[in-house]
Amino acid sequence: MIGTIFTCKSPSILIAEDESRLATMLAKGLRKNGFETAIASDGEQALQMAQNGCFDLLLLDLGLPIKNGWTVLAELRKRHASIPIIILTAFGDESDCSVGLQRGANDYMMKPFRFADLLSRIRTFLQR
Repeated sequence: MIGTIFTCKSPSILIAEDESRLATMLAKGLRKNGFETAIASDGEQALQMAQNGCFDLLLLDLGLPIKNGWTVLAELRKRHASIPIIILTAFGDESDCSVGLQRGANDYMMKPFRFADLLSRIRTFLQR
């Protein structure tokens, strides 16, 4: 949730998603699987939280208000942030996926997606 203080004992995931229902469902599912979570509802907040928090992974929607996901991705990578980033978006075709990966995302998933698939990808990145 917004404003959560982390102990950083469990892997922590920042969910940058402006659709509150989806963000809440993701957070709930991830917590059930042993992750700490926080939600940023716009790109500016996501950027600040990603830079100042102790997050192990960022789930990033591209259609965020204030600063879109492309901007958040670019600014994080410009600052050499090594946090793994999985783009979760309704935008998409193969070229969007390629662009996302070329710009520094570690993975790209189209909405709707299966939670089990997302969980597998998250675990893969966190094991590295």
